[in-house]
Amino acid sequence: MNYSSDIAFTDTVKSIQTRKGSRDAYAHMEQNGSWETFISPRNAEFIADQRSFFLATTNKQGQPYIQHRGGPKGFLKVLDEKTLAFADYKGNQQFISQGNLFENNKAFIFLIDYANKRRVKIWGTAEFIENDQNLLESLMPPADKYQAQPEQVFKFTVEAIDRNCPQHIPQRFDREDVESLMQQKDQTISILEQQVGELEAQLKAQLDK
Repeated sequence: MNYSSDIAFTDTVKSIQTRKGSRDAYAHMEQNGSWETFISPRNAEFIADQRSFFLATTNKQGQPYIQHRGGPKGFLKVLDEKTLAFADYKGNQQFISQGNLFENNKAFIFLIDYANKRRVKIWGTAEFIENDQNLLESLMPPADKYQAQPEQVFKFTVEAIDRNCPQHIPQRFDREDVESLMQQKDQTISILEQQVGELEAQLKAQLDK
């Protein structure tokens, strides 16, 4: 590859970009550094704030599979500038992603922040590690924060990262964030009601004089 974005921009993709008029813009992007090949502090912060992501794999026949992974904020951890990992919780026991990675270790992570209309796409390779209890335990969230049964470790090596545009992302909010805002609103209303009551009492006292 001449540029990190070539991991997605194949010759066929570039020919379509040329035909549809976007190649010059992407060529300019390539010549000015192309996509990041490591986890920058900005992307590390974004990753740590997510509660879920989508993992894409393919088997040796080229059949694709996308799986949702979720947990508390920070469950997907940045181990270093090239490595992501998380504790894989016991689920439906299909093991499609794991089987695909045995046959083809290329993988793709898609993270989307609906509230702030941001998304990050990450290309790389991945594996499941079954017999490293110390690493597994180090990746688990505190038991009082999230209940799940850990089974194995998912480890992802980054090759390229693209922060995509916010167009057409619907704005949605997590329940926990909405509940927090509602609590703040209720507290503000309570304080204002108390202040109004005190002012009414002061006014009544002055009128009674």
